[in-house]
Amino acid sequence: VQLQASGGGLVQAGGSLRLSCAASGRTFGTYASGWFRQAPGKEREFVAAITRSGDSTNYADSVKGRFTISRDNAKNTVYLQMNSLKPEDTAVYYCAQGPDYGLGNKREYEYDYWGQGTLVTVSS
Repeated sequence: VQLQASGGGLVQAGGSLRLSCAASGRTFGTYASGWFRQAPGKEREFVAAITRSGDSTNYADSVKGRFTISRDNAKNTVYLQMNSLKPEDTAVYYCAQGPDYGLGNKREYEYDYWGQGTLVTVSS
């Protein structure tokens, strides 16, 4: 299984970015997907998750109302639309894939494959 994250970059506070994560190696539509992030000097944290069908999503409180996770099972891709970005959103963003537990997996151990990360930098 390979997960390829892309779409990171430098953006000003208040701006938007859309991250993509293209998956290959197993049937994408049968697994849950999620996004996590790790800021400099901090532990990796949950950002957003989506069930295999896309009918349920889960968000960290810090991004609720600003970020939207979605997926296109025909394209084997999960997205993270990030709006109203803040400097504290600066981090390496990782996509992950794992068994679907029905509510949107929030915990790292619920995922068995991870992408390489894409850097998002938000300037003030």
